[in-house]
Amino acid sequence: MGSDCSSIVAEELHVLAVDDSLVDRKVIERLLKISSCKVTAVESGRRALQYLGLDGEKSSVGFDELKVNLIMTDYSMPGMTGYELLKKIKSSSKLREVPVVVMSSENVLARINRCLEEGAEEFLVKPVKLSDVMRLRDIILQGDENDEKKGSGTGKRKLQDLSPTSSLVRDLTPLKSASAAAQQSCLKRPRL
Repeated sequence: MGSDCSSIVAEELHVLAVDDSLVDRKVIERLLKISSCKVTAVESGRRALQYLGLDGEKSSVGFDELKVNLIMTDYSMPGMTGYELLKKIKSSSKLREVPVVVMSSENVLARINRCLEEGAEEFLVKPVKLSDVMRLRDIILQGDENDEKKGSGTGKRKLQDLSPTSSLVRDLTPLKSASAAAQQSCLKRPRL
């Protein structure tokens, strides 16, 4: 019976994917569907706010009418950045507990730290891989099971502690150093 419950929970896992790039949106959507997630994909931060009912419009779908377990947003989007969307979600009393993952093709440590300090659960460097999505799904499902055991569904779920010494940030630092070293070696090479 326990496996039946977990398969039902997995089918109900709903992810809102936000990305202005059609190609990136389709890739994320495909990875999430392979991971047995329900996916709603939108093209902008403003559209995400409308979907979540945070735009102040009466015609919006109310958040009470849907359950989003995770929001994945691109950082760089026209109009409203993923960082601005993150801030709006975390300032909402209805949505602040929903985990938000920010994605970017740019590996900028200051950007990563700013998102994590604002409440992002994780920051993924694109291209996002199936292993990233599976890990996020498993952690969210584990968080839901822990909330049910405690008898409270209101506790904040942390996907991962991403302090400056965490593996994600530590893994990014060598990339930055390697890139700097490569640039230095290019500068030292004599021109032919």
